[in-house]
Amino acid sequence: MRLPTAPAAVTRIAVGALLVNALVWGLSWWPFRLLQNYGVHPLWATAMVYTIVSVCILLARPAAWRAVLRHRAMWLLALGSGLTNICFNWAVTEGDVVRVVLLFYLMPAWAVLLAWCLLGERAQPVALVRLGVAFAGVLLILKTPGSAWPVPQSLPDYLALVGGFSFALVNVMLLKLRDTPPASRMLSMFCGGAVMSVAVAIWGNTVGWVSAMPAVQADWMALLLGLTAAFLVSNLSLQYGAAHLRSGTTALVMLSEIVFASLSSVLLGAAVLDARTLGGGALIMIAAASAAFADKQTTH
Repeated sequence: MRLPTAPAAVTRIAVGALLVNALVWGLSWWPFRLLQNYGVHPLWATAMVYTIVSVCILLARPAAWRAVLRHRAMWLLALGSGLTNICFNWAVTEGDVVRVVLLFYLMPAWAVLLAWCLLGERAQPVALVRLGVAFAGVLLILKTPGSAWPVPQSLPDYLALVGGFSFALVNVMLLKLRDTPPASRMLSMFCGGAVMSVAVAIWGNTVGWVSAMPAVQADWMALLLGLTAAFLVSNLSLQYGAAHLRSGTTALVMLSEIVFASLSSVLLGAAVLDARTLGGGALIMIAAASAAFADKQTTH
């Protein structure tokens, strides 16, 4: 089936909107680390950002909650969104940013398996080959000279892998819920991030993994509100861009997040590039880009 072609000006704006979204997420590690310097753990920061956004959505679309309660699949979407944000924001704050982002972008590989299980979309042989390439990249990144097996070396490694899996779940559930109101899907995702971040932060505090919430200060509160505004703009940009471009094109543009995160983290000393990471990252990006390009071709 051939989809209608958007005007060139709309396409350029849509691509620009997706680049804004990728830029926000690619640089988000920096404000989260600044907030942590003020004593605000990334889980508390995520909880506050997503609570504020959830309130904004409810004020703008008061009826959005009805579809969230009516569709059980929305709860799974909320779960996936909550896990994604908990894992990604915590991982990029604590770990090597490039390593975390690359492990997180195993997401297209997880999506193949989840679509098979949840949507009944049987994986084609070429998709299984891409899956193997992506996993080979992950194994290359995880295998360090001091480890007998290529296993996660730290909490950020585990968080990045779980975050990528849950992000794949979010994408699959968005496809499953494509006929529901956009405001309800958005509310489900942000409420999931808010509720789960609070729950995990409270639990983490009781076991000594998460520091207590500090007293409110004008400096870090201004930073948090700025981050909230950035995420609002980012989400609106994603909604516009994804609505006006084919999904394969969207996925290709979104890979620019890896570039933004890698360049910024290396320049600011939050990541170290070595041959193993570069090689594994190349395999993951090849698998992700080929999946996106294949999806783009099937829509023509």
